[in-house]
Amino acid sequence: MILELKGIVVPGRQRPRLNNLNLQLNPGERVALLGASGAGKSTLLAVANGLIKPACGAVYWFGENASSGKRRQRQQARIGTLWQDLRLVEELSVQQSLNCGRLAVWPWPLVLLNLFMPLETNACAKVLSEVELDPDLLAVPVKQLSGGQRQRVALARLLRQGAELLLADEPLAQLDPPLAARLLELLLELGAAPRSLLLSLHRPDLVQGFDRVIGLRNGELLFDGNPKSLSAELINDLYAQN
Repeated sequence: MILELKGIVVPGRQRPRLNNLNLQLNPGERVALLGASGAGKSTLLAVANGLIKPACGAVYWFGENASSGKRRQRQQARIGTLWQDLRLVEELSVQQSLNCGRLAVWPWPLVLLNLFMPLETNACAKVLSEVELDPDLLAVPVKQLSGGQRQRVALARLLRQGAELLLADEPLAQLDPPLAARLLELLLELGAAPRSLLLSLHRPDLVQGFDRVIGLRNGELLFDGNPKSLSAELINDLYAQN
């Protein structure tokens, strides 16, 4: 099992951001996360990647408790997150940006060298090819890339990281429909076994390519099942005003 959340509680001001949430994610599963704004989708992803420590409950990565120390760091390095704002540094080249995926496991001398010279060019070219970008872009500064190219570089950075669990926080929200469709297709391809994918969506009509859908409302699990079982009535319940 790649990810397991047991009895997760994350407090909030008026109500818990997550309330007694349980989730299991196996290798090869591609799971869509649905819910209205404030339902707890981003909080769930932040718990899954270790950015938020729950007040109650336990998090398991790759079958082991996400405890503190060096073991936790090694396990956390196997989890990659594609944020909506991408978190790319404008002044870095594509190659430097891709190598940022290795910072958690590289020694400090390599981390510093990455700022001054190209490192591991073949490995960087390989992950660019996996997201359908030309390796000729390696030397190009991020600030010169188009929006679609930036999305793919951010995704390639996760592959460079060696991530086995891919998390994505509404990565399609600000993209035009053709670009969103191709990025979603890429994410689904890359989230197949041995990796897994957990992706939050704002559009229920895009879930049919996933193996499973999780629906949150007010921090609680309302639905967990096959996309074909997601009825119009259930979608209305998920997005009803709180």
